[in-house]
Amino acid sequence: MSNLHRLLGVGVAVLWGINFLALHASLQQFPPFLLVAIRFAVLAIPTILFIPFPQVRLRWLIGYGIGFGTLQFAFLFLAMDTGMPTGLASLILQSSAPFTVLLGATWLKEKLNRNQVIGICTALGGLALVGTQQAGTAAMIPFLLTLCAGLGWAFGNLCSRQAHPPNPVHLTLWISVVPPLPMLALSLLLEGPGRIADSVTTLATPVGIWALIGLAYTVVLGTVVGTGAWTWLMSRYPASRVAPFSMLVPVVGLSSAWLVLGETVNWIELLGGAVIVAGVLFGSRAGRRPTSTERSAVAPPISSGPVAT
Repeated sequence: MSNLHRLLGVGVAVLWGINFLALHASLQQFPPFLLVAIRFAVLAIPTILFIPFPQVRLRWLIGYGIGFGTLQFAFLFLAMDTGMPTGLASLILQSSAPFTVLLGATWLKEKLNRNQVIGICTALGGLALVGTQQAGTAAMIPFLLTLCAGLGWAFGNLCSRQAHPPNPVHLTLWISVVPPLPMLALSLLLEGPGRIADSVTTLATPVGIWALIGLAYTVVLGTVVGTGAWTWLMSRYPASRVAPFSMLVPVVGLSSAWLVLGETVNWIELLGGAVIVAGVLFGSRAGRRPTSTERSAVAPPISSGPVAT
């Protein structure tokens, strides 16, 4: 990998880490389910008009859209709206990596190498360590919601791998068509027309303007630029070379939340975060080379996809 491409990988991680600040700003104005609907609707409209439909089975596109777009962001936004610290959310979302490998082993019958098993156990141990700091407090519910977001993203990862798209960018854009309608229905049912109307009619306030700036950042820089650059790197290098750059996302997320929002975490949560990152990094190592009969079944590196923001 050239130095320029390494710099591009770092740049994507920075974009995604700062994206959690953008989500925080948007959630100050919009209720979480409505924000999911708006975010993807903004992408869905130009996608339908200008992007060719991806040459994949419809069930995998819908599954990818439900897991990656609907479940992940519904749970993540709800967790952040109910008290999950912005920086800590960027860290706990790394749970998607071991969830992806575990689902691949159970659903797709993929074989795990020794490094992946050790990495999964290490990462789950780190999550448990962070969880002990949330247990017995109001923060436990947002923590569990963030884990559900990671599980939803893992489900989306498996659907995207089953899709085998000839153009991954087209698939990434077209999944934005799936979340808007079900999330708008949930917003109307659970958040209510009154809260929706209030969030829309007060956009001219300073909070509303910052929310729109955050939304623009999420759509343009976090999704189009960040995901596009990541997909470009993943198409040119082995996943094990690119995936470790995603470990910089919680570093940027925690640092930016500390600088801008004044958020802090205790030393046990930092230790748990370091254990999670170490587990994911170790699991992304190649391990032993698979035999010719194993290559079709071996699971991908533990962090085979981008951090979803």
